[in-house]
Amino acid sequence: MRALLVVNPKATTTSERMRDVLAHALASDLKLDVATTGHRGHAAELARAAARENVDLVIALGGDGTVNEVANGILADGPSPDLPAVAVVPGGSTNVFARALGMPNDPVEATGVLLDALRSGRSRRIGLGMADDRWFLFCAGLGFDADVVARVERRRAEGRKSTHGLYVRSAMRRFYRSGGTRRSGPLTLEEPGREPVGGLCLGIVQNTSPWTFLGDRPVHACPDASFDTGLDLFGLTKMTTLPTLRHLRRMLASSGDAPGRAPQGRHVVSLHDCATFTLGADEAVSLQVDGDHLGQHRSVTFRGVPHALRVIV
Repeated sequence: MRALLVVNPKATTTSERMRDVLAHALASDLKLDVATTGHRGHAAELARAAARENVDLVIALGGDGTVNEVANGILADGPSPDLPAVAVVPGGSTNVFARALGMPNDPVEATGVLLDALRSGRSRRIGLGMADDRWFLFCAGLGFDADVVARVERRRAEGRKSTHGLYVRSAMRRFYRSGGTRRSGPLTLEEPGREPVGGLCLGIVQNTSPWTFLGDRPVHACPDASFDTGLDLFGLTKMTTLPTLRHLRRMLASSGDAPGRAPQGRHVVSLHDCATFTLGADEAVSLQVDGDHLGQHRSVTFRGVPHALRVIV
């Protein structure tokens, strides 16, 4: 089997030694080429070329952003049964996609699981989401959470390490500096066949659950979201301190692998298993997909695409 290992050397927990050890282990079962990314978007370029050269498998060693780029590269011309499968060796700080698939968060253990899956022929087809023309694996967001991602990216560009603490501090600063937008947001939800819902401060779109992790604790904004259904949405039309803390506590209330109940309340807007909907804005607002900031947008249409990608798990 021909395979390409795409390595992001700047991922939080990825090192040159780890890359060499994992490549040696994978090469025992695969005809393996290794490519190291050098700039943003490079993983997508490498994966697109691999798909057009009929490579059988593309393995991403890095964080969620690296895996997102690999998926977008493979699916550049749309889903097809002839495209390469994707496998993940987690090397980032959070690794939501790998963990949502049930992979260990340790890269060495994940490599062992991957090799076992290859030897036994285990794989599954999963649905993905699209934000306009950009594929996403597990989540996208417009508004508040995307602003937090943008702030974290600026801090990382200044040399700060990506940690859960950095995300928490960035979220708190954004929350308390947002002024009136916490009580009436700029977003409007439009879903076919329903009346528009305006005033959203944020819109979190999930293709699976959890939304993210806080350390080892999963955060479930849409606990019923699944790779096997359409898209889910969690939105808030008002963000004040005590209600927001109650929503966060419910998002963190899980028992083992079983998520708790979805946040509820008169300011909560939720959708489950949707094929498509649009979030528009009165002003340009931030968009993030799988934890990468994609700039400012006035309107984004989200679509769920079933059976879009084959993954080795």
